[in-house]
Amino acid sequence: MEFEVSKPAELLTFLLERMPQMNRTRAKEMLAHEVKVDGRKVTQFNYPLQPGMLVTIEKCNYKTRFAPRDLDIVYEDNHLVVVNKHEGLLSYSKKMSEKTVITVLNNYFAKTHQSCHAHIVHRLDRDTSGLMVVSKSKEVSQLFEKDWKERVYDRAYVAVAWGKVEPEKDTITSWLTDGEFCVLSSPEDNGGKKAVTHYEVKQCNNHFSLLELRLDTGRRNQIRVHLRELKHPVVHDPMYGYKEDRAPINRLALHAFKLCFYHPITRKRMEFETPYPSSFLKLMEE
Repeated sequence: MEFEVSKPAELLTFLLERMPQMNRTRAKEMLAHEVKVDGRKVTQFNYPLQPGMLVTIEKCNYKTRFAPRDLDIVYEDNHLVVVNKHEGLLSYSKKMSEKTVITVLNNYFAKTHQSCHAHIVHRLDRDTSGLMVVSKSKEVSQLFEKDWKERVYDRAYVAVAWGKVEPEKDTITSWLTDGEFCVLSSPEDNGGKKAVTHYEVKQCNNHFSLLELRLDTGRRNQIRVHLRELKHPVVHDPMYGYKEDRAPINRLALHAFKLCFYHPITRKRMEFETPYPSSFLKLMEE
């Protein structure tokens, strides 16, 4: 947008007069990044304008400028956001002081002037990276919860496990219960929650196996517990893995790389996929 100055005025006052729909906070933010006077960037609120000067407001991509550091925004619309969560970030916590996907997104929404709040739809472990969908309203979150299995039609993980996993394709079923320090698994129904994991080996070498995994159930730590049951734990897993884990990778080797669902409002098929983490692939070169 371009405006020609017709009478003397201070820059901030001029902007508010020309764009009455904009509040003072937004105008100040615009001055910090987007305003030029006669082709020169100006950030001074009381910059003196004179008749004949040309004020230019550049188009600005807020979502790029305020992109969070702890996750990547893969997709966003008025109802939901799909993110690629980095390892080390909690999905959700009752403690508002803790940094989580929810607090990071709420901060992003505030900075980009969106009147909404993030609502958890599903979770990933703190040390698991990958794709998550987060709703912008409680109503959309409830639509996911009401019909999760039908709405989410494909969800896949990639992991690097110790050793050569055999058979190359199989299904693991067990019943999981929360122990004092970790999740416990039983091959028989002991009153715990049934957990079903399908896996397929994609690559292997003398030390590691690269697997794709799909879940019929989304239990806490499910993949990590099931791979431990196979005696092929996830690389760099301090809770369920080997105590002497000497793999040259400084993170849990588990990533949610694929997420496909029917949009709860538009009903369109939404399909998202990320590459395997490069650190996982480097392990396969060992």
